[in-house]
Amino acid sequence: MQLHFDLNEISKIDWGSILPIIIPFFLVTLLLIMIALIDLYRHRATREHVLMWTFFILFFNTIGPILYFAIGRKDVNEHAIRNQ
Repeated sequence: MQLHFDLNEISKIDWGSILPIIIPFFLVTLLLIMIALIDLYRHRATREHVLMWTFFILFFNTIGPILYFAIGRKDVNEHAIRNQ
């Protein structure tokens, strides 16, 4: 049983059968990132830690946007809301 593969064996992979499985996951991840960033910057006046959430969304691709929607949207700057 072979536990690792060489770089030469990557050329032997049948990408035509793998891409239809990988592409939907990639597109959903990209969509989540885009929606999270749009929401973050639309409400940047009432959100705290905008720069931190931006890096978190971009560098933790799938889990970043999910955590932003679960936790980051509750991170509201009450001072900004009172002054509007």
